[in-house]
Order: sequence, then structure tokens, then C-alpha cells
Amino acid sequence: MTSVDEPARPNGRIRDAARTQAEILDVATQEFARAGYDGARVDEIAARTRTTKRMIYYYFGGKEQLFTAVLERAYTVIREAEQELDVEHLDPVAAIRRLAEVTFDHHEQHPDFIRLVSIENIHGAEHIASSEKLGKIGSPALDVIRRILASGQESGLFTADVDAVDLHAMISSFCFFRVANRHTFGALFGRDLVAPEQREHYRNMLGDMVIAYLTADRAAD
Repeated sequence: MTSVDEPARPNGRIRDAARTQAEILDVATQEFARAGYDGARVDEIAARTRTTKRMIYYYFGGKEQLFTAVLERAYTVIREAEQELDVEHLDPVAAIRRLAEVTFDHHEQHPDFIRLVSIENIHGAEHIASSEKLGKIGSPALDVIRRILASGQESGLFTADVDAVDLHAMISSFCFFRVANRHTFGALFGRDLVAPEQREHYRNMLGDMVIAYLTADRAAD
């Protein structure tokens, strides 16, 4: 991170550092999601946070580090939601459906997260690869999925030979596509994937697809 001396506070005010950083990250999230990494401007972020470019450099080191911090916080939010997932009291079928619903709800409620992930993929995940925090954050959902799969296979409910990462990808892909591709899908097929009146239909469809895959009769394979 670039070393920058702490600048003078605007108008002589003493601002809480944590509050200032959170405000910068809020606006930076919106700006990167709107304009992409290349199009986003630190000057614009500074103007919208009533702070200075120098202050942003002091806290984050520069545009690249700021974008990495935005990604780190976005992934932390979904990991915290996964950690709060309580399915231990449910049978394997109900548990896997609940996990799919949590992913569905989070992706729908955080469209900026979807855009940020799309942008980071355009850049070859270089910011995630360079982040020590993201390298250690893991995914609590994978541990939950492993336990659900083991329980379902032991009970004979699940017949699919699938690992947790593959199932996580299966669930995430539907949730991600629904938000990321809503505009192109709507233009091509005349259907809004995030229309409120269709929400429960798609939420149930996701659970049905996952459970059908896990419980399919493969005797003829």
C-alpha cells in the first residue's frame, strides 16, 4: 500500500476513521459496480463522500487497493450470511433447499455484488488472487453442504455422486444468471427474471432442480 501521510480533515472536523472508511467503501461499491474498474474514478468517489482523494489514498493506498477492499467487504457479507445459516435441525432435502434459498435471496438483494464479481472475472480475478484476506475467507457454505450431502447419502435420500464445490457452483450459477443476465434475457425472450410476481416461482424452481438432481433414480445409468 502506498504510504501517504494523514491529510488535514475537511473544515477542521474530526471524523471517525471507521465511519469514513465505511462511507468510502459504500460509494466505491456503487461507483465500481456502475462504471467498472477501468471506468470508475477516485475523484468521483471522493466528491460523493465529501472527502478528498488524498484521504482515500491514506486509507486504502490507491484505486487498485480500494477495489480489492470493496471485493473483500462484498464477499465478507455473503460469508457472514452463510455462517448464520441454521439447517442442522432439518432433514437433508429441506436443508439443501434452505441453503439454495439463502443464496437466491442474497444474490437478489445484492445486485452490486453480482456486477463486482462480473467485473473481477473480466480482470482475471487478479484482485482476489492478490488478497490475503480473500485467500483465507473460504466459504462456510461448503462445510454446510458437505454435512448435508453426507447425511443425505448415508440415509439413502441422495443418489448423486457430487462434491460440495460442484453443488455450490450449481446453486450459484442459477442465482447469478438470474440477476446478471436479466436485461439481455428480457430483451431476447421478453421475460423479466427478477419480476416480483415470478420471484417465488424461480425460488422454488431452484430448490426443485437441485433436489431432483440429488435424488434422481440412477439405476439405469
